[in-house]
Amino acid sequence: MPTCRFCGTDLTRTFVDLGVSPVANDYLPAEALDQMEPFYPLHARVCEQCLLVQLPPVQTPQSFFNDQYAYFSSFSDSWLAHARDYAAAMIRRFELGPSHRVVEVASNDGYLLQYFQAAGIPVLGIDPARNCAEAAAAKGIPTEIRFFGAETARALAPAYSADLMAANNVLAHVPDINDFVEGFRILLQPEGVATFEFPHLLNLIQHNEFDTIYHEHYSYLSLYTTQQIFAAHELTVFDVAELPSHGGSLRLFIRHTANNRLSLEPGVARILDREEQAGLTRLDGYLGFESKVRKVKRDLLKFLIAAKEAGQTVAGYGAPAKGNTLLNYCGVRTDLLAFTVDRSPHKHGKFLPGTRIPVFPPKRIMEARPDFLLILPWNLRDEIMEQMKGIREWGGKFVVPIPELQVLP
Repeated sequence: MPTCRFCGTDLTRTFVDLGVSPVANDYLPAEALDQMEPFYPLHARVCEQCLLVQLPPVQTPQSFFNDQYAYFSSFSDSWLAHARDYAAAMIRRFELGPSHRVVEVASNDGYLLQYFQAAGIPVLGIDPARNCAEAAAAKGIPTEIRFFGAETARALAPAYSADLMAANNVLAHVPDINDFVEGFRILLQPEGVATFEFPHLLNLIQHNEFDTIYHEHYSYLSLYTTQQIFAAHELTVFDVAELPSHGGSLRLFIRHTANNRLSLEPGVARILDREEQAGLTRLDGYLGFESKVRKVKRDLLKFLIAAKEAGQTVAGYGAPAKGNTLLNYCGVRTDLLAFTVDRSPHKHGKFLPGTRIPVFPPKRIMEARPDFLLILPWNLRDEIMEQMKGIREWGGKFVVPIPELQVLP
């Protein structure tokens, strides 16, 4: 019986069971197509005690964030703008300057720290994926290639204690959430601030974002539950902001519980109240989700089969991890979706895990002229529809699968 990664309670309740799926970021080279591919259970459970929604661990994180890790933050224009705005806001709010230090955990290719460095503030990135760290180093961002937790924090604290720590979309990715959060307690200066951004479980439930469930996302987080996790490590959530990124995210502002100079802001109570109204503080608020997920599967398959029988072609846009969850859960293969395209050159010539759908550069759309373009990273749909507006020249339409199937002109 798997147990809760925060409180240790037996996990007996299902949130949603998506069957079995390959690791979502394991894009296949052509030479691997004749080889076996490992599939793992994708069965999210909810803890009856602390209400943490989670996947039991199936693999070591080293196998997720290896040298083939294919997500580079700098290939999304909207995410770079988000990072630039964050840096400006933090410098202004906390009066950061050359005498301070900013440390980012899961710093990827330096997409965020470059803006602090440009303002003359010392920075340090920490990331386990060597190819991402090397991309950051090419920008002059010093980066430690290692996983973050209490041990790493203790090793770095003498030279790199932080006035601001940033952790964007990483809290959900750690198998040992207690060890990870303890690292922040150790590395953060007594009056320092840490910010955590993560997709808000409230939006996942209300907007049916089940495709954001995949193996490297171990936890699905509400403010109600994360407050409990931080409190167990003598850290306090003193402010929270809602963000549009990743289908609706939270940015939590954390301080040491002993630091009373930063007072509790009203946003914390406001979000907690919304979560309570939505049922996230009660077990029964989690138990009706699976039926909504099954309807998305039926609707997408109906659409793809109808298009095929009408002689119409459907191509994909994007090769995000969330798309791999969706396509594998729905059983979509190349007979229904011939190919997809992506801006990241690291994915070109590769094949999606499980479905074996090929990935091409975006220009392939203009060559193939499909009738429909299925947008897999639906959280970037406005950006993508603007980039690909040329498909309207031949009557092409956009299809968005989440939260419910929509065909858009």
